[in-house]
Amino acid sequence: MADVLISGGGIAGSTLAILLGRQGLAVELFERRTFPKDKACGEGLMPAGVGVLQRLGLAEAVGGAPFHGVRYHFGKQSAEGRFPRTAGLPASGRGQRRLHLDAVLFETAAATPNVAAHTGAQVEAPLIENGRVIGLLVDGQPCRAPLVVAADGVHSPLRHQAGLHVSQRRHRYGACAHFRLAPGHAPSPWVDVFACRGYELYVTPLPGNEVLVAGLADAGAAREPIEETFLRWRASAPELASRLEGAEQTSEILCSSPLAARARAGVAPGIALLGDAAGFLDPITGGGMTQALISAELLAQYAVRGVEQFPAWMWSFERDRQAFLRDYRWLTRMVLWLADHPRLAERALSLLRSSPLLFAHLVGVSGGVRRLLPGSKLACSLAARQPLVVE
Repeated sequence: MADVLISGGGIAGSTLAILLGRQGLAVELFERRTFPKDKACGEGLMPAGVGVLQRLGLAEAVGGAPFHGVRYHFGKQSAEGRFPRTAGLPASGRGQRRLHLDAVLFETAAATPNVAAHTGAQVEAPLIENGRVIGLLVDGQPCRAPLVVAADGVHSPLRHQAGLHVSQRRHRYGACAHFRLAPGHAPSPWVDVFACRGYELYVTPLPGNEVLVAGLADAGAAREPIEETFLRWRASAPELASRLEGAEQTSEILCSSPLAARARAGVAPGIALLGDAAGFLDPITGGGMTQALISAELLAQYAVRGVEQFPAWMWSFERDRQAFLRDYRWLTRMVLWLADHPRLAERALSLLRSSPLLFAHLVGVSGGVRRLLPGSKLACSLAARQPLVVE
């Protein structure tokens, strides 16, 4: 019998499988799709996430186009926020296609000793006995383990089936597509954010002279086919339109909704939620992939003490995960509020433009290398990305 069953072979699930397998735990990893698979995503990996890949020994295999930080545009104003330097971490993020990133992580998991990785595997439901999750029903067959991890994504059937889902009031959606720039054009070494009235556009540099263009907006504002909306978004920012002149669209338009979800709790008897399944924040500040990597690393450090010891460490894991996400949540709420108040957003951008150290600090929060305010010992340890000792 396996020690851990993981539903979902994306960033969070595959990373956890790699780490647990290397620690000698028997893992079964179930992914319902096959690779390579694409996904609507901002595709910008923050410095703290790059640090996790380095510790996994996968940074070179993942590759990616480096970016210095975030550059915001509002009307005729723009301001650059460079990632602050942090000991032991790269000073830049990386843009990489999910097609490639997910495939590298899943293939590494499949090749890791003690890990059995399955694609085309349909996880149908959790097995529950006496109020505790004891396994999963996969393709009609019961599989049992002391610990089940739901890393099954945005809509997470397991989060719903375990009774942990909480409905969101605000509904936003995202749409994205990839473009190969025309000869003579090169991707910017920044993630460019164009703040427009009612929506935001993000441009992430990628390898091969490609960029990802993504738009985020309130779902209630959708009044036309997504192809028309996306074309209108691209044309609304003159600098972006100029950059994409002569570019070749290299992927279909991918959409995602909702852009946020909540879980009543990230753990319950016998099960832990991970990645987007654990609840996720609006991607307006761009840290989702990095948070998935860090959360997987944190869960692995706790699980090594013994999967049979639930609930001795599960609630400690959840408390520590919430602690390192707290600042990011505050920052995301603040940016969302400013997006709803354009005049104040314009003033805030002017302030950040005149205060590069403040801007760098806030970008460092979104990049996972700074705390918004002085935090706990755990928070500081995670911010510095030093190995966390679980006592």
